[in-house]
Amino acid sequence: MIIMENTVFTPADFKSDQAVRWCPGCGDHAILNTLHKAMAALGVAPHMTAVISGIGCSSRLPYYMNTFGFHTIHGRAAAIATGYKTAHPEMTVWQISGDGDGLAIGGNHFIHAVRRNVDINIILFNNKIYGLTKGQYSPTSARGFVSKSSPYGTVEDPFIPAELVFGARGNFFGRSIDVELEISRDLFVAAARHKGTSVVEVLQNCVIFNNGIHSAITDREYRADRTILLRHGEKMLFGKNMDKGLVRDGFLLKAVTVGEDGYTLDDVLVHDAHTPSNFLHQQLAMMDGQTLPLALGVIRDVEAPTYDESVAAQVDEVRARKGFTTLRDMILAGETWEVK
Repeated sequence: MIIMENTVFTPADFKSDQAVRWCPGCGDHAILNTLHKAMAALGVAPHMTAVISGIGCSSRLPYYMNTFGFHTIHGRAAAIATGYKTAHPEMTVWQISGDGDGLAIGGNHFIHAVRRNVDINIILFNNKIYGLTKGQYSPTSARGFVSKSSPYGTVEDPFIPAELVFGARGNFFGRSIDVELEISRDLFVAAARHKGTSVVEVLQNCVIFNNGIHSAITDREYRADRTILLRHGEKMLFGKNMDKGLVRDGFLLKAVTVGEDGYTLDDVLVHDAHTPSNFLHQQLAMMDGQTLPLALGVIRDVEAPTYDESVAAQVDEVRARKGFTTLRDMILAGETWEVK
């Protein structure tokens, strides 16, 4: 990531002149707005930024960016972002995908981008529905979900994005909600500053085909008690009065009220996003907002070798050893013969 020193950018610098064509009230508007703000805060110039998407409502986002952009084909955003970043390692690359685009037809590309640790920033819009194609169930729809393509309810269990990321040995995972603008902005900045694949899941509302799907967690009435904002180095506290916390209960996590049942502030766990061990990170990421609060913010942020840097180093090493500077040099370096 190349930061422009002594240059101040504003969100307007990253906005295109295109009219935003999402439904009024769609959560995509909030995500776009916070992404503009995050890019301005990063200090990376628009011409050093690329936004790549697949197919779906969320994948229209590159049109609304004053950066390089590529609206690609269904499910292939991760593959194209990988190639682009490998060819242009100096660029800051963002991938925009929905839960259908990224985890169904694009699921294989998603897990391998995470496994390879390509230095790209994946924002996964999760509204648990196919919106652009008018309301079919998606890979994140719950068992029994009724939709146009499952009129009697689905008979499948859903993917949990966090579980896929950790199963693919991911090194950065965070989560936000479309209405939590400040959390999203800070999370996007942290994702971009991380070297390697960063995955940010944003719980997003589709007002037309799946309105209120996240309301059990996102409604202001009980959001404070059903979510927890994790900050590295700080106690894992939550609740309207910040008097609830997460503690160890054997190998499991447990939510308690500080001052009750003998629990004190000292018992509450401190979040360490940088520990290489992913056991606790995975436990935190899998909390669902029911018996334990849904985790928001940066859950895991661990450094590891990146694919694009490793490829570049390998190419340089082979060039130095073999003496190749161009493809023609390589072809003519071995034995040659002429056919008459």
